[in-house]
Amino acid sequence: MTVRIGLCSAAHLHADSYAACLHDLPNAELVGVTESGGRVDEGRRKADEYGVDYLDPDALLADVDGVIVCSTNADHLEWVRRAAAAGVDVLCEKPLAPSVEEAREMVDRCRRADIHLGVAMPLRFNQPVRNAKTAVENGVLGDIRFLSGTNRGQMPGGWFADEDEAGGGAVMDHSVHIVDIVRWITGEDVHEVYAETGTRFNDISVEDLNLLSMTLTDGTEFVLDGSWSKPEEWDFWGDATLRLVGTEGIVSIDCFDQKLKQTRDTGDPGIRSVFWGSNPDEGLVADFVEAVAENRPPLKTGADAVDDVAVVEAAYESANRAEPVDVETSEITSATN
Repeated sequence: MTVRIGLCSAAHLHADSYAACLHDLPNAELVGVTESGGRVDEGRRKADEYGVDYLDPDALLADVDGVIVCSTNADHLEWVRRAAAAGVDVLCEKPLAPSVEEAREMVDRCRRADIHLGVAMPLRFNQPVRNAKTAVENGVLGDIRFLSGTNRGQMPGGWFADEDEAGGGAVMDHSVHIVDIVRWITGEDVHEVYAETGTRFNDISVEDLNLLSMTLTDGTEFVLDGSWSKPEEWDFWGDATLRLVGTEGIVSIDCFDQKLKQTRDTGDPGIRSVFWGSNPDEGLVADFVEAVAENRPPLKTGADAVDDVAVVEAAYESANRAEPVDVETSEITSATN
């Protein structure tokens, strides 16, 4: 069975990678790209770049088995509404939505339409992360006592730094990746968050640095730096790390440590790091394609992602109030969509 997939917008930086992954999968076909509003010309350019057709939204949704939403954060809800109305499974870029209210509506609409809603959390397919999850499940670390993570990258620019289109800055963009794998590995939710944010590295209207001090539901402390703190001249885009400290041992994860340093006497940049490890996007896209074919939920469901958005929402509230804020865990986390 060939699963037909469409891209609803290519505004997100990850759209290029997902398109490449779909082209490489033998059981998948990238049918086309669609866009809305003022981004139609961009959508047409991306369709040409990917070697597929540009279709209007209704035409694409009528001709696919599933879609990947790579729009601005603010447009996630509208694309999911369209997909639900068409009865098409969805893989949505992270975060699921800029607010818990919108995220819950997306989950509810997909449940009522009897379609599956997944969220793009590729670090679940990163081998070091999977190794750490296995170690924790096998009791190698004993009881987890402390977690410390980073997701420090370069400021992506464009709509990512526009609060109306993104919903925020570095907290909105980077926090959910590490929050998700902590919740996935430990089986615990974030109970409380204290956030400090600021804008120190870039001339933008949203925050580019943050430090989140969190407590999980079992009392474990969890600290996360998810800043846009790497300069444009940096040799690699950033990092994604997690250190788990247990009563019986410690595990340190560096998701993108498999790099070679390349130095050139010509060209720009002169020094760069080349990643040679496995591409977690491939696992993410393959899982979604298989989920559509098997009529099952993807590994990361929309219902589960609502609680990631709740952490982000609580972090912004905490930064505004300068005090810790409780995270309201969703009642729909255990649902399939």
